Amino acid sequence: MENKNYLYNNYINMARNARSENNLLKALSFYQKAYALNTGKQDIELLMDMALAYDEVGLSGDAEKKYKEVIELGEDYAVAYYGLAIIYDENGELEKAKKYYKKAIEKDPNYDSAYFFLANIYDEFDEKDKAISNYKKAIEINPNYMWAYANVACILEENNENIDALNYINKALEIEEKNYKILFNKAVILNKLNKVEESKEYYYRSIKENPNYPYSFLNLSVIYREEGNFEKAIEVISNGIEENDEEGFLYYNRACYYVNINENLKALRDVEKSIELNEFFLEYMKKDKELDPIRRLEEYKNLWIDIQCEN
Repeated sequence: MENKNYLYNNYINMARNARSENNLLKALSFYQKAYALNTGKQDIELLMDMALAYDEVGLSGDAEKKYKEVIELGEDYAVAYYGLAIIYDENGELEKAKKYYKKAIEKDPNYDSAYFFLANIYDEFDEKDKAISNYKKAIEINPNYMWAYANVACILEENNENIDALNYINKALEIEEKNYKILFNKAVILNKLNKVEESKEYYYRSIKENPNYPYSFLNLSVIYREEGNFEKAIEVISNGIEENDEEGFLYYNRACYYVNINENLKALRDVEKSIELNEFFLEYMKKDKELDPIRRLEEYKNLWIDIQCEN
């Protein structure tokens, strides 16, 4: 028995050393050797280590089995329920995920991440009040849960409760002031509150933090368009195209701006590019009255012939 215990502990130590070196496959090989011994099948700590390692290498089926073994051995192990919930959540099995997030919370009422991801599911199911309630519970447990504040803000903004939304997004920014997505969301809320100049400022700040997020350029350009400043709108969206040249919607919107300043040939080229990147715009452009001026171009005929041939 002593030799078996020594062997078991040796496998565990070797597995943990391999894991500390970020060699998960090597760690798993030693975990599996430990598990093959009778002691291993009763060791919740080993089973959890194996489940987490399987999860990290993408073997979710094996992770699921180990989490279930943990639950069979220890009913109060909230982390195992949470681990199962995450697997089902990532697989799109949201009802099952919801059930296991609730079980994790039942076992550990202070499980902030379980409340957060349960809230995400309620939001997905359009049960907004339940989503907000669970996000707020996550915040109550962890006052620095930035994404919980941000997600509440997004729901409130969707409901046009924009003052409250601004309060929550400001809380998120207090925690992480340079997060491009939070800066973007604040810009959206400010624009809805008719604080247009402040909104522009936050779009520019979002762009500075992450120029590869094309929606910041798009939304900022739309503000200038709504002001009738098409040259500035074109400048902004052109900068967006320089940073994100595979986004068809940027070209399509720039085409619309060009039409408004009678740069119809440039508009046509952008429409062609948008269709090249995304066939969605092929159908969309046919119904878009804003593009009527380019249909009178001689160069447009070839594009129109191509569209007719495809239908």
